Amino acid sequence: MPTSIELTPEIMREIIMDHCANPRHKRKSVDPKSLTAHSESVNCIDDIDVFLTYDENGRVKDACWDGVACSITTASSDILCDLLIGKDKFGALYVIDQYLKMIHEEPYDASVLDEALAFMNTSKQAARIHCATIAYDAFKGLLEENHGK
Repeated sequence: MPTSIELTPEIMREIIMDHCANPRHKRKSVDPKSLTAHSESVNCIDDIDVFLTYDENGRVKDACWDGVACSITTASSDILCDLLIGKDKFGALYVIDQYLKMIHEEPYDASVLDEALAFMNTSKQAARIHCATIAYDAFKGLLEENHGK
């Protein structure tokens, strides 16, 4: 997000609700080369699959997710897909690591998080931390296990 915009609680809520009501990346991948991972929560309704597809240059060509998810998981998963597309493995892992640092109240690079900054106060609601990180953990696993080939 541009630094000239103040990220108020109302704006953060609007971002989350927009991605929850209108997820842009909620679908199964149709690419046979797509990598997939499953993740679920014992504390919430979350039961999702994430899909990651690389292009011939090792950049994320597509990122999407599908399944049943609460509003926090829906929005955070959808926003993450926006952030991953176009990044190479290391750029994508950097974004994920910065997000996880933010969630766990560690110093982080806000410049790479864009709308994911809407989750900056998640640590104040411990029960929502897993919801806000379920897709991040799944995509991180895919990125660490595969090298864009």
